Amino acid sequence: MTNERKQTVAVVGAGVIGASIAFEMQRRGFQVTLIDKGEPGRGTSYGNMASIALDFAAGSGPATWKKIPRWLIDAEGPVWLRPSYAPKILPWFLRFLAAGRPSRLRRIEDAGMSLTRRALGDFRIMLSAIGAPDLMTEEGCLAVYETEAEFSADHGHIELMQRYGFNFEILNSGAIRDYEPELSPSIAKAVLLPDNKSIRDPYQLVVNLADAAQAAGARFVPGVVRNIERKSAGNAVVLLEDGGRIEVNSVILAAGVHTRELAAKLGEPIPLETERGYHTQIMKPGISMRYSVIWPHRAFMVTPTAGGIRVGGNVELAGLDAPPDFRRPRLLVRHAQRALPGLKIEEATEWMGHRPALPDTIPIISPSSKMPGIWYATGHGHLGLTLSATTAQLIADMVMGREPTVDMIPFRINRY
Repeated sequence: MTNERKQTVAVVGAGVIGASIAFEMQRRGFQVTLIDKGEPGRGTSYGNMASIALDFAAGSGPATWKKIPRWLIDAEGPVWLRPSYAPKILPWFLRFLAAGRPSRLRRIEDAGMSLTRRALGDFRIMLSAIGAPDLMTEEGCLAVYETEAEFSADHGHIELMQRYGFNFEILNSGAIRDYEPELSPSIAKAVLLPDNKSIRDPYQLVVNLADAAQAAGARFVPGVVRNIERKSAGNAVVLLEDGGRIEVNSVILAAGVHTRELAAKLGEPIPLETERGYHTQIMKPGISMRYSVIWPHRAFMVTPTAGGIRVGGNVELAGLDAPPDFRRPRLLVRHAQRALPGLKIEEATEWMGHRPALPDTIPIISPSSKMPGIWYATGHGHLGLTLSATTAQLIADMVMGREPTVDMIPFRINRY
């Protein structure tokens, strides 16, 4: 594209998905306007667990169904539903269960893996393009199990990695501490995931992406998007709450869970919920970790990132408006100290964010089914960071009229 013929694009949402798209679109010759109510990277992307997690596993399925009743009544379980929110989330939850039928589950896994297979390569390309390859570590992740029973209960995940050809190595107790000496001797088994890398600072990543996009000519506009209108000439107008109007050729909606309000106004409601996640960032942990550690049975993760050690995970279903319940991250810290006995909690801060979750656990990466020139990139759940570079590549290809190398049918907005 020449400067005289540049196509204009508005990207709504400056988290890791939106910032990645803005950078990629600007790099490909579009004139990009990135819009967010806050500074880039200060939303949900600020507090993610800094993990490039390639081992996609669908959220539902028969194995999960059996665990749900126990999870919902267990105050220390990996999923916590606030009773007052139960009636509102029921339709989403029924769709979540339906997505786990064996006839659908394999298709969902195939779709998810079609993205994660290329995620690491796309991420390396993106980091190189913004001049920050060192933002990603070359260490992997250790999934840990305190008992053989815990390991056996995770056999479905192991089988999935085998089926799709992902690298992993099963470690017995004697070898585990050769990889991560800080782990407790009570950890009986571990699985090394060498390709599940970590980001040294996920907030800094988004800042770097937004800065690189602006250095290439993009502009950042602070504001809340109220609605989007389509003009007869084919352009779209982004309407801001302060009365501002931004006219562009195309609009990409990447505002996380807040995308659902805009989608509803455009006449295509989507079942997008918030899975509230918590973290504790510890700046004086008293230990040094080489690998990130995930404990599947207790659904939490510990990652060396942002200048310290971050403990996070779990799911709280309580909507957008309920105040945080910081009993959740404190519980996760106690679990983390069980796995890492030397972990100290000094100079620690607590945080809560909203993961945008769809009931079939795969994102929407799609043109609008109602309005030409409108595109969606949302619903990445726990994999927003992982799939950010890949989503940017796919959206850019589709906006440019190129055929993506991935079958995009499973990710269409009107699949529900």
